[in-house]
Amino acid sequence: MKIHKVLGLMSGTSLDGLDLAYCHIWKKFDQWKFEIKETRGISYDNEMRDRLKNSIALPADQLLIFHNTYGSWLGQQSREFIEEKDLDVDIIASHGHTTHHKPQQGMTFQIGSGQHLANGSRHKTVCDFRTNDIALGGEGAPLAPIGDQLFFGKYDFCLNLGGISNVSFEYDGKRIAYDIGLANMLLNHITQKIGLSYDNNGMLARKGVINMDMLKQLNNLSYYELPYPKSTGYEWFVEKVAPIVNATEDTTENLLHTAVHHICEQVAMQIKTNAKKDHSTLLVTGGGALNTFMMELLQSYLEPVVNLVIPEKKLIEYKEALIFALMGVLRVEQEINVLKSVTGASTDSSSGVVYLPS
Repeated sequence: MKIHKVLGLMSGTSLDGLDLAYCHIWKKFDQWKFEIKETRGISYDNEMRDRLKNSIALPADQLLIFHNTYGSWLGQQSREFIEEKDLDVDIIASHGHTTHHKPQQGMTFQIGSGQHLANGSRHKTVCDFRTNDIALGGEGAPLAPIGDQLFFGKYDFCLNLGGISNVSFEYDGKRIAYDIGLANMLLNHITQKIGLSYDNNGMLARKGVINMDMLKQLNNLSYYELPYPKSTGYEWFVEKVAPIVNATEDTTENLLHTAVHHICEQVAMQIKTNAKKDHSTLLVTGGGALNTFMMELLQSYLEPVVNLVIPEKKLIEYKEALIFALMGVLRVEQEINVLKSVTGASTDSSSGVVYLPS
């Protein structure tokens, strides 16, 4: 039985930091298995967070320079982690950090140059998992559903609450997934106005009351009316969402309370619409799963049809890094890692570009 020893890297739209998950991944009786052996979370300092947040506005040459320097930084963080923990690593699989995502225009871009990462870490690297699917006419997202299918198929739904919310589930024998809409990107935008990175456990949101005008505007966003496959990103947030929040004069507590209700309402609507039985199970991961107030509210929106399953903290925080580790394994094994039923592409694919250190 071959055990793949992989370091998965993930940086998400919530801009909280870089996740590193060293995983052992293997196949037993045609079933993929995993063990997360070591993890590290590296919080972005204010300078790095601002550079990543504002990279969408960089001219092309400056963006490509940042692409390379960020790739070198990823390589350095990987190498230090590997050496400190004395890890035996076959490959590194990196998502990079999404700066641009416009699938309707045939374009997506994740910074973090694979060659610079490979050189800096001195390890074989797989990255750029989205471009091939875009070239095949797909959304290039979400990518996590392959891991949901192969690792977490016993749950009726898998929900990730990162910067944005996305869901995946089986429908007529196929994996379906799409970005529902807002999650921590909205909450963090509000808390950053008072100098906080995030609302710990939703304590501030719990103290507020609903601003009905803001809630109505958020619920009326046209994105929610689009059919799947669909995906969204930071551009949509800046153009359509942030102006609503910025124009609403209210307390931080009320803004957060309203935002949490909006997130839970949209998630619950999608889950309950697609639930085929009572007592369906919904696995929740991503930073939002650590927001106690949001989890309580989401369960109340879902009752009595769906039960939340909140796993151990390690899986909550590192599931996406784990899944990119799996995607790297599937790529080097030349197995399918991006599903057309999810992205709308013309075909399933084994996506990702392999870089060798030099």
